[in-house]
Order: sequence, then C-alpha cells, then structure tokens
Amino acid sequence: WQQLPISNDYSLCRLKFVNFESHKNHIFHETQGLSREQLVVRRGKPFRVTLLFQGRSVSRHTQALDLEVQLGQLSEKFPVKFSKEGFESCCWSARVYPEDVRTQSITVRICSPVVSSVATYNLLLHIHTPHNRRSYQLGTFVLLCNPWLKDDPVYLPSDVQLQEYVRSDYGLVYTGTTQNIGLRPWSFGQYEPGVLEACLKLLQVSPQHLDNKHHDYIRRSDAIYLSRVVCAMVNCNDDLGVLAGKWNGSYSDGVRPTEWSGSAEVLQRWASSNCSPVRYGQCWVFASVLCTVMRVLGIPSRVVTVFNAAHDVNANLTIEEYYSSRGEKLGLSKDSIWNFHVWVECWMRRPDLGAEFDGWQVVDPTPQEKSAGVYCCGPCPVASIQRRSLESPYDTSFIYASVDASVIRLVVRDGLVVGRTVDTELVGRLICTKSIGSDRPEDLTQNYKIQRRMWCVVSVELKYCNIHSSKSCRSSSRQNCPSLLEVSLNIDKIPSVGDSICVCVTVRSWSSSRRVLMEHVNAQLKQYDSSPRQSFWRTHKQVHIQPGEVLTHHHTISASKYKSLLANDDIVNVAVVIKDMRTQERFLAAQEIRISPPEIRIEIEGGDIIQMSKEYTALVSFTNMFTEVLSGAVLAVEGFGLLQSKHQTRLVLLQPGKTMNIKVSFVASSPGTKLLMATFSHNSSPGVFSRSFHKVSVVTE
Repeated sequence: WQQLPISNDYSLCRLKFVNFESHKNHIFHETQGLSREQLVVRRGKPFRVTLLFQGRSVSRHTQALDLEVQLGQLSEKFPVKFSKEGFESCCWSARVYPEDVRTQSITVRICSPVVSSVATYNLLLHIHTPHNRRSYQLGTFVLLCNPWLKDDPVYLPSDVQLQEYVRSDYGLVYTGTTQNIGLRPWSFGQYEPGVLEACLKLLQVSPQHLDNKHHDYIRRSDAIYLSRVVCAMVNCNDDLGVLAGKWNGSYSDGVRPTEWSGSAEVLQRWASSNCSPVRYGQCWVFASVLCTVMRVLGIPSRVVTVFNAAHDVNANLTIEEYYSSRGEKLGLSKDSIWNFHVWVECWMRRPDLGAEFDGWQVVDPTPQEKSAGVYCCGPCPVASIQRRSLESPYDTSFIYASVDASVIRLVVRDGLVVGRTVDTELVGRLICTKSIGSDRPEDLTQNYKIQRRMWCVVSVELKYCNIHSSKSCRSSSRQNCPSLLEVSLNIDKIPSVGDSICVCVTVRSWSSSRRVLMEHVNAQLKQYDSSPRQSFWRTHKQVHIQPGEVLTHHHTISASKYKSLLANDDIVNVAVVIKDMRTQERFLAAQEIRISPPEIRIEIEGGDIIQMSKEYTALVSFTNMFTEVLSGAVLAVEGFGLLQSKHQTRLVLLQPGKTMNIKVSFVASSPGTKLLMATFSHNSSPGVFSRSFHKVSVVTE
C-alpha cells in the first residue's frame, strides 16, 4: 500500500491508499522475481490495482474515474468502466467488476494494447464531476513483451519453450571444436537485484532514445526495433554500451573474458559505473548478456554456437587461409574462421517479410562489421539463411557466409602459391544450442543448411575428391590426373592435458609410377578466433610411395612440448604438407583440436539442492596429473549469488600426484540456478590452466 495526498475538495471522493497488488500481478503475468521494488506486467494482459478511499467509495452515479498512462511526453487517458465487458486490444482500458467494489475500496483491472511499448510508465488517477476534478499520481509500473499471449508478435506457443527461453536463468555455452566440445555454464541472472533496472537503463541511454525520445518510445512496441537497439548497446563501439571487447594482449585493466560466468555482474557493473563499458568481453559474453536482456524484456531468446564460423570480410562467400610450405598456419588473411562463434536467436514474427520468415532470428552483438553504420547484426531470419534469401534484412549475406562459406587453403613459398585446397564443408559444420530441460546440445544445423555439399581437395593444376567422395569421382580424377595423391590427417584420440597428441598422416597414391615425397608436419597453438601463435613442434622426412600404395605415418607430440604454452581455451592446429619432389605439387591437410583440461572437483556437502539463506560448504580440489612439479599453483573459487568475493589458496610447489584443496562456506541470496566456478593456474601457464563449473539449485523452502 502507498499513501497518497488527500484532496481538500470534499465534493469529490478522496483517495487515501493505492495497492499495486504486486505479488498477485507478478504471478499472473509470469514476472515473479524480476523486481522487488516495481510492479512488472506484460502487455495485452489485465493487471489489478486496488484503490482505498477516505471515508467512502466512489459513487459511479455522481463521480467518474479516468486513468492516464504517461510515457515521456506521450500520454493516453481512458475511463474506468464499471462492467464485466472485455478489454479493447488496440487501446488502454480499465474495468471494475461488481465483485471488486467494496465499502471503501475498488479493484481496477487495467489492460494495455497487445502491441505496447516496453518501458516504465507513470500511472495517474483523475476523479471528476461535471464541475470539479482531482488528480493523483499513483506510481510507476514496467510493461514488458508477452510471449504467453497469442496476439503478441513474440508469442511462443510451447510452455516448455517458454520456461527454457524466457524464465530460465541458467544456460550453457558450447565451445571448443566439433571433435571435443567444451561446456561453459552461464547464469543469465535476470532475477538478480538491479538487472531489470539495468536493462531498462540500457534502452534509456541508447542513441535512439537520446536523439529522439518521442520516436524511440513509439518504436519500442516493435520487437525487431528492440532487438537492434539492444544488440548495438551490448557492445560499446558506438554508444554508452555495456561491454568492451578484447581478443589478445593484457587484460590487467579489466576482467579476462574467460573469467565471467554470468550476466548479472556485467550489467550491475555497467549500471553502477554511470554507463562506463565493462572490460572485457568476447563472443560468448556478448551473446549471453544480450540473451539476458532479451529475456528480461520478454522476447524468447537462446544462445547458439556455430562451430567453424566464418568472418567473410570481403563478402565473396570464400575464406582464404594461408600455410607455409612446412605446414605452419600464417596470419595473412583478413578473413578468418573461428573454431566457435556464439550469437543469439530471438523468437518473433516478421511482418516486414511475411509469415514464412517468422520464428527464430539471428541477433549477434559481437562487434565484427557495421550494419547501417552501427556495430550490430540482425535480426536475420534463420529461414532466410536456409533458403539463401540473401536480400532479407538484416545482414543475411554476412550471417549466411558465417555458416556456409567455402574455405580455400593456400600453401605459399617465397610469396608464391604452391598448393591449394578447397573445403566446402568446414564452415558451419555444427550449429547447436542447449536442449530444453537438459545440458545436452540440440543440433540446429539443418535449420540453417538444408543439405551438405561434398568437399573437394584441389592442387595447383588438378582437382580430385577426398575419401569422403564417391568412387566414381575418384576414378574420373585418376584417369585425368595420373600424378594424383590423396592426403589426410587425423588425431587418433582427443587428448586431455598431460596426454601426448597422436597424429596419423595417410597418403594414398593414385599414380601409376613411384613417387618421392617430402612430408612436413607442424603443430602450433591458436586462439579460437583463428589468430595463429607460435609453432611448438615440427618434423619432416622424405618418403617413397609405390603406385596404388597407402602410406600411414604416426607421429607423437609429447605433453612436455605444449604444457608451458597452453591456456584453458587454446586450440591446437596440426597440419601436414606433402610435396611431390618431381612435380613440385604440394598437398595440405589440417586438423584443429581442443585439448581437454584437467578436472577440478567441486562437491557440495549435503547435495546440489540447497535452501536460500542457509549456510552450506563446498570442497574444491585439484590433482596434479603431470609427472612434473607445478610451481606457483593457485586454486580459486567464486560464485555470483553464492559468494561475496573470490576465495583462493596457493602452493609454492604442487608435487606430481598430489592434491590441493579449498573449502568455502556460502549462502544463496536468491532462488534459481546458481554456479560455483573454480579455476587453477600455475607459473608456467600463460593464463587460466583449467576451469570447472558446478550447478546448484536454490529453493525457497
């Protein structure tokens, strides 16, 4: 209840208190937990406000009630009707049912239009007779999109999807490579204190709002418009946005992107710092924060990972990669292929394109290329990508290249191209999101790509198909190309940190004569965004191959070669270049792998379902599985919504086979799914050496 100033005009009924019925309204509108301070409701659905009058209630025969909603300079006034007739869908309306009239109070049911602007509104009450009028400022409320309402453009008909893509505050981001997918749990945190307010503030400081508040408020009814505004505001490249991106160098003036585990802290830091950008984010951080904001605003959203995602700078649907004649990947191309890239899909209708383009839309906040002069991308219908409707707005051709560009790998020596391969299957090999109600990935690839195309290997003068192609294709190649060679490279098994990397190179000759070959095999580290780093292992030797022969060479790269160089999120690129000494042709094959990090064990005493406001204990442990001593070992644990700060323990030396532990007590401050995150590092590692997460379910009783 909120007490209001009392009118001195005794000819009018006097209002004493107003009750926004927040608890009941939040349950009815599926907004529980979004705010402890404000009424939060969804458009197109009635909400209740109870008015308590001084002395006596309103007489509808002698006095009339009007309500007024204000949004900046926009306002709409509408009468309170004493009837049970329905609500208008195109304008604001208010009803008092007979059973809601009591001696000194009435309960008014207020309904907004189905397509209303997302914002914080002022609500006023006007009591008047033909000769007098008294007005009251009742308070404010927040209006959000309504994916539960059929007529709302963001309507999602499935209850389980609504739970997963709107209400759930827990998610998973998939990283690594298709051969060894990593899991990065993420707390979207929409129910944490201050997150709703930060999301609304993001709209208020957007360039669109600062340039023209009136126009912005009107357009906020459109989910397409909202998604573009929010997408641009999640990065800070053009505005007062939330996150600054950084992909290399020192992170000492901020937070390393890999250390974030939830959106709430990012948004809270931004809002409390007068909109200074939070340092630093990379693609999964940008996408996860965007997903949080969209879910808060009521637009169903999910985080999606594209493995082998292309960044096609010159928009020609081909990506060029360069290798030296010894198999070392070179950073010469402006194009790139990220081992994984993360964006968001948002659910909405597309009245600008037609019903066939309704549904999931790609929205990508990672600042890569400008769209209409601003660093944002989308919303682009997934259906447009599948159908190759590249003229559809927004940014369809760029997103299409991300999932379906061809890769041209060039072998260069002394500035000349001496070998060339084309791969039409690598890009967008797997596109996935978290499955509904489980941590398993759901394969979305066919939503983007109707069918697979075979991939071919091309040498300087000749084309031939690899072992994934048909025999007829290979037969034709042998007839036309008597010097044909086929080269492939495989990793025998996905290694964990401490294991050797076992490489198998296979060379098949389709030639009718004996060949002398030079084999170069190279291993180097690279970041997931394709930036190559130094080689840490290489070998070469001369081999002979007979007509029709298949040679298999095994190479072993010991853990000691990469242990001091590898950080938690690094990728290993292994490549082989085979040179035909007679024809000087070179044949390239490459494979990229993620080495599985060592495990950090996290155990909660009493189990993983805990009660809010009760104290619990977690035991975190790491065992040195190497045969060598690790110096300067640091084991740390943190958990937003569980721990107030990071806890850590140090050891000067961690002997082989020995375990270090840290025990922490924690109390959950809010219900939902929370995460404990543990990291391990040591002096020889350039960054976090290992990272683990543990999911905790917090209940109220």
